[in-house]
Amino acid sequence: MSMLTEEEGKEGLKLARAAIEKYLRDNTRLKAPDDLPSCFEEKRGVFVTLNKYENLRGCIGYPYPVFKLKDAIMDAAISAAVSDPRFPSVTKAEFEDITIELTILTMPQALKEKPKDLPGQIEVGRHGLIVKRGIYQGLLLPQVATENNWSSEEFLCQTCWKAGLSQDAWLEKDTEVSTFEGQIFRE
Repeated sequence: MSMLTEEEGKEGLKLARAAIEKYLRDNTRLKAPDDLPSCFEEKRGVFVTLNKYENLRGCIGYPYPVFKLKDAIMDAAISAAVSDPRFPSVTKAEFEDITIELTILTMPQALKEKPKDLPGQIEVGRHGLIVKRGIYQGLLLPQVATENNWSSEEFLCQTCWKAGLSQDAWLEKDTEVSTFEGQIFRE
């Protein structure tokens, strides 16, 4: 799968905004336009992040490529607006103050190194992380580590914490750590 062009990224952002607008207005789902570029038919992982005045307002997505990109974008956008359990639903009135960020993901790859060697395998600013152990799972997008000026070790700790695990859970052999990359588009 190839990277999206800047123009395709803008189309994805327009699709996300249109999906949220229709859902907030009519409580119905948008039908994807027929004239989208062919990359929107590919199955891709995607996250939609909503910000209001530079503050997180919602973020939902699909780490794995289980849906066509167009469907994943629309569903994640609506979910970020009305189903992120950390925030109340976005209202019609505040939606004009919301900016949308779209992150198109590569397929996550499990790291096979010994736990103590994991920080050396993670490139801050390039990799996002998924930490899994048993029923617990946490994901942080690549931009989160950069925005918080974290080292790769801090990034691992924070992803474990997001998963509901102790921050040093990545040092335990039954914890799976995967990396992925994300192509970011912002309004």
